[in-house]
Amino acid sequence: MKTKIKVLLTFLVISNIAFAQNTVKMTNNYGSENPEIQDIIDFENIYIEKLNFESEKINGKFITISIDEYKSGKLKNTSILFDGSESDYFKISSDKESLKFFFKMTDGKLKAYIRGQKFGSKKSFFKLFEDSEKYALKDFFGSKSELNLDINKKNAVFAIITPTIHKDGSGSYCEVAQSNIEPEKLGEQFKIPHYFIINVEFK
Repeated sequence: MKTKIKVLLTFLVISNIAFAQNTVKMTNNYGSENPEIQDIIDFENIYIEKLNFESEKINGKFITISIDEYKSGKLKNTSILFDGSESDYFKISSDKESLKFFFKMTDGKLKAYIRGQKFGSKKSFFKLFEDSEKYALKDFFGSKSELNLDINKKNAVFAIITPTIHKDGSGSYCEVAQSNIEPEKLGEQFKIPHYFIINVEFK
């Protein structure tokens, strides 16, 4: 019995070490620290969020940011918002990296822009199929102050969604973003006809 317990404990320790080696800690900061500027940002339906990544494993890697568009529960299109591997200049040179994301939903279009320490991405535009005011940017933090990303996978970091509508006519965004449902299944699960998922990948 003691031998089995020791083997189990050893397995758990090794698993935890392997998990720690393959994870990237992610924290975030919202909007502007200036309340008056934040009021304008909210009025213009602009979303700004800074993501901070920390891990020894990201040093020497490139970051790729993509956006998946879903319609009627199915993946319609995937676009690259930024690909750091296009130049060695964009290679991460420390165990920390921060990216600031800008999104604006207006006049039937989604406008996206990313600002890093060494780059500013091109501005990308995507057609919206619902009223622009219905779309909102949501992350997956919920009540957590940090999340762990898998360095070997493409990680969903944001969802741009319309609310799920209840039988009484009320709607909810947070219910969708904090549901722990796989991003590609949000549309089917919550009857959302059109939404976007923003992903981060380290290569």
